Amino acid sequence: MAEAVFARSKASASVAPPKPTPNREMRDDFLNASSAAYLEAMEDEYRKDPKSVPESWAGAEISEMYTAMSTGTAPMAVGRPLDAQTIQESMRLMMLIRSYQISGHSIANLDPLALDEREMPISLDPSLYGFTEDDMDRDFFIGTWKMKGFLSEDRPVQTLRQILTRLKETYCGTVGYEYMHIQDREQCNWLRAKIETERKKQYSPERKQIILDRLAWGELFEGFLSNKYSAAKRFGLEGCESLVPGFKEAIDKAAEMGVEAITIGMPHRGRLNVLANVVRKPLQTIFNEFKGGPKLVDELPNTESQYTGSGDVKYHLGTSFDRPTLRGGQIHLSLVANPSHLEAVNTVVTGKTRAKQFYTKDPNGDRSMPILLHGDGAFSGQGIVYETLDMSKLPEYSVGGTLHIVVNNQVAFTTDPKYSRSSAYCTDVAKGMEVPVFHVNGDDVEAVAWVMELATEWRMKWKTDAVVDIVCYRKYGHNEIDEPMFTQPLMYKVIQQHPSVLTKYSAKLVNEGIITPEDFVSMKEKINNIMEEEFTASKDYVPKQRDWLASHWQGFKSPDQLSRIADTGLPMDHIKNLGQLITAIPAGFTPHRVVKRVYENRRAMIENGNGIDWAMGEALAFASLLDEGNHVRLSGQDVERGTFSHRHALIHDQITGERFIPLRNVYSGNPGRGQNFFTVCNSSLSEYGVLGFELGYSLEHPNCLILWEAQFGDFSNTAQVIIDQFISSGEAKWLRQSGLTLLLPHGYDGQGPEHSSARLERFLQMADEDPTQIPEMEMERRTQLQECNWQICNVTTPANYFHMLRRQVHREFRKPLVVMSPKNLLRHPKAVSDISEFDNSDDNDSLQGVRFKRLIMDKTSKSRSMDSPAENEVERVIFCSGKVYYDLDDERDAAKNIDRVKICRIEQLAPFPWDLVKRELKRYPNAEVVWCQEEPMNMGAWWHVQPRMSTLFKDLGRSGETRYAGRKPASSPATGYAAVHAQEQAQLVADAIR
Repeated sequence: MAEAVFARSKASASVAPPKPTPNREMRDDFLNASSAAYLEAMEDEYRKDPKSVPESWAGAEISEMYTAMSTGTAPMAVGRPLDAQTIQESMRLMMLIRSYQISGHSIANLDPLALDEREMPISLDPSLYGFTEDDMDRDFFIGTWKMKGFLSEDRPVQTLRQILTRLKETYCGTVGYEYMHIQDREQCNWLRAKIETERKKQYSPERKQIILDRLAWGELFEGFLSNKYSAAKRFGLEGCESLVPGFKEAIDKAAEMGVEAITIGMPHRGRLNVLANVVRKPLQTIFNEFKGGPKLVDELPNTESQYTGSGDVKYHLGTSFDRPTLRGGQIHLSLVANPSHLEAVNTVVTGKTRAKQFYTKDPNGDRSMPILLHGDGAFSGQGIVYETLDMSKLPEYSVGGTLHIVVNNQVAFTTDPKYSRSSAYCTDVAKGMEVPVFHVNGDDVEAVAWVMELATEWRMKWKTDAVVDIVCYRKYGHNEIDEPMFTQPLMYKVIQQHPSVLTKYSAKLVNEGIITPEDFVSMKEKINNIMEEEFTASKDYVPKQRDWLASHWQGFKSPDQLSRIADTGLPMDHIKNLGQLITAIPAGFTPHRVVKRVYENRRAMIENGNGIDWAMGEALAFASLLDEGNHVRLSGQDVERGTFSHRHALIHDQITGERFIPLRNVYSGNPGRGQNFFTVCNSSLSEYGVLGFELGYSLEHPNCLILWEAQFGDFSNTAQVIIDQFISSGEAKWLRQSGLTLLLPHGYDGQGPEHSSARLERFLQMADEDPTQIPEMEMERRTQLQECNWQICNVTTPANYFHMLRRQVHREFRKPLVVMSPKNLLRHPKAVSDISEFDNSDDNDSLQGVRFKRLIMDKTSKSRSMDSPAENEVERVIFCSGKVYYDLDDERDAAKNIDRVKICRIEQLAPFPWDLVKRELKRYPNAEVVWCQEEPMNMGAWWHVQPRMSTLFKDLGRSGETRYAGRKPASSPATGYAAVHAQEQAQLVADAIR
């Protein structure tokens, strides 16, 4: 059969000989043919055309391999003449070595429970390559060839048996390496040299004692918690205690290589242990958290702020500490708080790291790095893992590589791996990004330490991701009161008899004479005594004022501290100067003719002082904040141009392809600011990952405006985990403020169910405001906005948009902002602003434009006065929000009933502008009150506004109720038929006006 396969290569021209194909196909053919015939065919092909043998089959070195054999420097049998047989034999040996480098991990000793029964791949069988038992003790010269790798020792001549022994020791021991999928030859060679020449190094007796001490702290901590809090869930690390010394080895190595700050994200498994023994959160603080609740406010010490939020379970909390390193110095560790949604924290961590790198001028990630911990089921099952990996090399999202650590319990909650993933390893998704993967037996603590060190070196050397897969087990169930025998009876019978890694490693060191049994007992007693002391101290421990803001945030107000309300207008001459700067395009730059016209029109807006559109209002807000020294970052799909071709924040030379960002003109002469001080960047086609990244970015520093724009507002629901678990509730749960701004294009324009609604109702439903209680609204006592979890706005003018964006930064606190940004208002002839609305000059007669308007009065209301007799005669007042206002205004003008019907725009829906709505209700005491919206009745703002209106009616002693004008309840956000849309829109507008 084999002869027949390769006979075709010598057949007549009428039958095309099979060309060797890359990777899998070539290897499959090889397994079905004799090695001699196959190599002969490959050699013939190479002689005819070297390019016909794909480099990818044997790495980038196939031509060098052949050259080496031709010159006599390749591995070969000693004393043999250089003939065809010798060349074939040498090639077979190199193929065998390469097979171990590629597939040796598949038979590595990775499972500490020895439950993983895997057959040896045929590619690792020497007989496949023509070697027999007679060849095992023959000598081969292997000393000078470039691919020698582990064969570079002082033994240029080795027997085949010695070579195979070393291959198995290196690639089939307690570490399994996957790196041959990496296309970069230099990276591949670097790793091979590390693996094949350095893996044999031994830790010194002193280092082994340090590893033992760290391991003991990890295991004894879990035992201590188990004894003290036997009925409490803690999601312990039992079964993977080697993570603690391994993790600390990675931190020490990173610090040695120049890293000053590490941002960590991890799930609940082992979190308390990492907090205590890696990050070094004080033990008495952790023990105190087991009491089950915070101190009452009246028990707290007198502090400027006593805000405690809603809190979260102890194994979701984050912290940050400066800890000393093994090799001297300090490193700052920050563990980011996260919910139970596994992996959701991934891009939050990378975003926070990117911000650290920006503010510390660390563009390559030399001083700041992220570390992410994962569960095995989550790493393969959660799409956000791929999104995080996919973002890792994007220019505006790269962090110089992330160290991924998988705590591989070999079981998810109750699901065995074969039922939870389709791949051989849970880490296979990482190989698509050419990330090296190091599998390691969790019971070999020295191997874990070595691999963590190697992965850290890789990250620091190549500034790309690395994955360490610690194959271990979970001693108990999903939590300590869960029964794992229900679903994994065989595994847990083995676990019950399995000695802990501490027991095994301490015995190893005793056998090596490094410690005595008495030393080990003394070590454990010392650790337990310290924990007992901390436990006793925790009983009287009083929580200090929460470390809820990092040093950058000092001076910012908590929700119970009154913050001033700042004006956001600018002097007229300053506005015009900024307008000139941001509309200037360099001489010699050739923009698209349409873009050129856009910028000419924007300059005319500034010069004429009227017709300022949405994009120009936004650009002025960005420019003013940049000029004041604030960082501005806008990210999302297609944000550079804008989904609706309105922004053009980054323009392209039509001849050279050069890119130019006009907003950078604002600070181009300032040497203290880099090019990325204003960042506008198109993202990958991800909402979940990118929004998490921008959230993390916003958490690092308050003096910035961080915006994420959805391609269409409807698409934000694919980032719902970030919105629900982090943005809406993060401050209440974890006492972390964020000023992140979400721009969600929203509005009913007849574009169908997926291009109309940003699901305004969902955001409003999550606003933590009581609709039955009117809060304190007096200016000197108002903390309404600070107490609310976020802001939901639906603005209608470029000027109000300008003030809203500036307000995000010009405050003494930070709140997330969700904006139902427009689509057709981007070019609507009425949705424009006069330059006076941006002006706070002393000679400006209209003071209403100096800050954001939470409500815009009817256009006929020239003042805030409510004494006009005509207002008592108004028959109807319509409240609305967003672009429907312009449809209502057009209809009212057409009906010529402007004196009878008034329209008020609620620009900020949450927190609700109680005072301003109350003022308008008092202004029109005899008018029917109508709420008009475009969305169906069960969507939009109706169910948010209606109970608040009812509360105001009661407060004013006003009879009646608010009437609804809008679409009927529906399951779909909008119709997909243009004619039906137009009919519905006309009907709801007429119902409100006529």
